[in-house]
Amino acid sequence: MWRLILADLVVAIHFSFILFVVLGGLLALKWRRIVWLHLPAAVWGALIEFAGWICPLTFIENRLRTGHGSGYSSSFIEHYLIPVIYPSALTREIQIGLGLTVVLINVLIYRQYYIKWLKRQP
Repeated sequence: MWRLILADLVVAIHFSFILFVVLGGLLALKWRRIVWLHLPAAVWGALIEFAGWICPLTFIENRLRTGHGSGYSSSFIEHYLIPVIYPSALTREIQIGLGLTVVLINVLIYRQYYIKWLKRQP
């Protein structure tokens, strides 16, 4: 029981991290220090997709679900977040596309960050 709860928690953290990777630059527009957390996270997220690696959080979640049948019962997190994080039709081309999407979104956001920074300069 506790292992399944922890697995759900890992999925929620994983989903939150993905959102931070994709959109965390928007937080940096408001709070400049977030840049130091977001840039490494965005690089990691894009690298995972470009290299075709599996995120360590996936291994942790799978390990916690071991021995519980298929692992996915009917909890909200499992039903709604798992398909978003682990799409069944994920191909290598889609992974590269996701990596490019992460890079493009963040380049556009940090372009705004840079423009905002330039306006502050004397």
